[in-house]
Amino acid sequence: MDELKPILNESFGLTDYYVETLEGYDSTNYKVTTASGMFVLKAYSYAEETFALLEAEHRVFQKLKHIKTIQVPLDIQNKDNETLTLSDGKIFRLLPFIEGDFLAEIKHSRELARSFGTALAAMDKSLFGHYDSAIQGKETNWDLQFFINNRVFIDDIENPMDKSLVRYFFLQFNEHVYPIQHQFRKSVIHNDANDWNILTKDGTLSGIIDFGDMCHSWLINELAVGLTYLLMEKDNPLEIAKTVLKAYHEIVPLEEIELDVLYYLIAARLCTSVCNSANTKKRKPDSAYITISEKPAWTLLRKWLTINPIAAKDAFRVSCGFQQIKKKTLKKDLRIRDKNISKALSLSYNRPIQMSKAAFQFMYDSHGNTILDAYNNIMQVGHCHPKVVLAGQRAMANLNTNTRYLYDELLNYSKTLLAKFPESLSKVFFVNSGSAATDLAIRIAKNHTNREHIMVLEHGYHGNTQNAIDISHYKYNHKGGKGKKSHIIETKLPKVYGSGFETEQQASTYYVKEAHTRISEQREKIAAFIAEPIVGCAGQVPLPKKYLGEIYPEIRRQGGLCISDEVQVGFGRLGSTFWGYEQYDVIPDIVILGKPIGNGHPLGAVVTTTEIADSFDNGMEFFSSFGGNPVSCAIGNAVLEVIEEDNLQENARMVGAHLKNKLKQLQERFEQIADVRGEGLFLGVEIITLDGLPNTDLAADIKNKLREKNILISTDGPYDSVLKIKPPLYFNIENANKLVDELLIILKKS
Repeated sequence: MDELKPILNESFGLTDYYVETLEGYDSTNYKVTTASGMFVLKAYSYAEETFALLEAEHRVFQKLKHIKTIQVPLDIQNKDNETLTLSDGKIFRLLPFIEGDFLAEIKHSRELARSFGTALAAMDKSLFGHYDSAIQGKETNWDLQFFINNRVFIDDIENPMDKSLVRYFFLQFNEHVYPIQHQFRKSVIHNDANDWNILTKDGTLSGIIDFGDMCHSWLINELAVGLTYLLMEKDNPLEIAKTVLKAYHEIVPLEEIELDVLYYLIAARLCTSVCNSANTKKRKPDSAYITISEKPAWTLLRKWLTINPIAAKDAFRVSCGFQQIKKKTLKKDLRIRDKNISKALSLSYNRPIQMSKAAFQFMYDSHGNTILDAYNNIMQVGHCHPKVVLAGQRAMANLNTNTRYLYDELLNYSKTLLAKFPESLSKVFFVNSGSAATDLAIRIAKNHTNREHIMVLEHGYHGNTQNAIDISHYKYNHKGGKGKKSHIIETKLPKVYGSGFETEQQASTYYVKEAHTRISEQREKIAAFIAEPIVGCAGQVPLPKKYLGEIYPEIRRQGGLCISDEVQVGFGRLGSTFWGYEQYDVIPDIVILGKPIGNGHPLGAVVTTTEIADSFDNGMEFFSSFGGNPVSCAIGNAVLEVIEEDNLQENARMVGAHLKNKLKQLQERFEQIADVRGEGLFLGVEIITLDGLPNTDLAADIKNKLREKNILISTDGPYDSVLKIKPPLYFNIENANKLVDELLIILKKS
């Protein structure tokens, strides 16, 4: 450390000292120990801007030094009575070493939280209205005003799901913070009250150091930053935040609009931290200074997603004496719905849910509850996935038209989608839904074969158009249905459980023979055979492994086509394969796509061979006003990219296998669970009475009790006695365990 002698000896008159290197970000730091005390020497590369900002820091210290309860590092003057020393292209400053225990190193108490809020408020009150041109002109990525600048670091994050989580909060910031930023109060703030910059004594805050991130920003950012670090590794972050806010508010009254964005500001600070940590690890892999908060930051960011923004707003408002957000009553919403919406549209659960927002595998109701979604398979890549949302926003702001024009979105998406199929399936028709796709597929099959008969599976469901209802046993044979039409050929559901056969092979042989009989009875009349690879409305019933391999050839031998309805099981949901038909080593002639294809956006498709598509070009033009429009294609393309980038098919395989195994363990304990079946994240749990009969009441009870625990599943099957589990593919091991744990509690009491 000989190079420091001229500074320490000549400028500050220090002798007989011991120097240790401390890690820093924008400066090189040294701890200097002498007989008379300890100091921190900071060295900066010279720049006019740096010099001006360090002078500005000194002026801030002068504003804060009157606060008796908080120590700040007041600059020590050199022999020329100056606070900054220039030497060899560097700027040096000497600060007292403030004693105390770092916030990161002590146990946190409620008293500490109160002290934290009081100290930040005292500091902000002293600086409110303070003007300094150097600080005013400063721009840093750590200032949440400029949060957007950190986007460039997102790709440095290694885990793809973590990347998407961060992108989600960037999107939410754009939606909820930037549009109203002009209404926020601004002031000079410390902007970095993290747990290694806060010093404590006897369990209360006693000092604050490192003003290098100080800026002129939104006043509420002071709390957003401080709370971010205080809340890390806490089981009850909102309760701690309430204590801090109440103490702060007593000294510096907060405004409702500031409290209402605090949830998103804390998320933004967490994202800033993990983005910069990811970037620093690439540039300085041995640095512990920047990455020290990385693990707890990720933990809190994931926990933050489980907190309903309304719950956070209400907690923050109440802590400062404001009213909670006004909520509509369930009774009022039901009255409006009943007035305007037909009762033919049903509501889920005994106590319907008033939804307000959603994110990945979570949904948020309007009363502040966070709900784990194990039900909505339409949101294949998760609710409000940022890549999908942004794709739609950008496309809608650019162009929306129809397929009578040439545009990149249609050309790119059709190529990308067809690449997921074997070469024989080479043409695609885009429509608006799975139901429309079914309707079109049946039209195409009838046109190609010049036949009218359609062979269907018992309990199958294929959509809500008239054509789709005509081929859906689940609809035409149930309450309100008109019965089977003469051109429909119905074959038994090849369900192994309950068949009476000892093995799947025996059951398969029986059901194949039955289907062959139906085919032979209508030979050369059948236009197509349609089936889901796992029959959803039948109760998530997988077909026997060799079933389609025996049926498809027989259908083709008599001149018919084979249609695979992939609306529920496609796009990687089954984990081991991308499409359901791949589970059975067959290739259909026509594939129907819907539901997850657009992740909630109305989109559907029919994929078929060139020969079949050409036969449909018979002079009666097919046209869909919205099918294949640029917005839909951009969204569909984004869904495919997310499935691959976020490795969601593998997640479905891994989590699905774990969940299925846990459910089978429950089956061993409870006689009421007769069967656990399905693949990936498309599972069914059949519930029976102790007499072996379908237990509709218990299945409904389980569904509704899980709903009261804020977990969503549904029921299905001929007797509505099968628990239906088909969550967004972001569903993880922790979510699966929670679902099974709650199911266990319910079964124990049943």
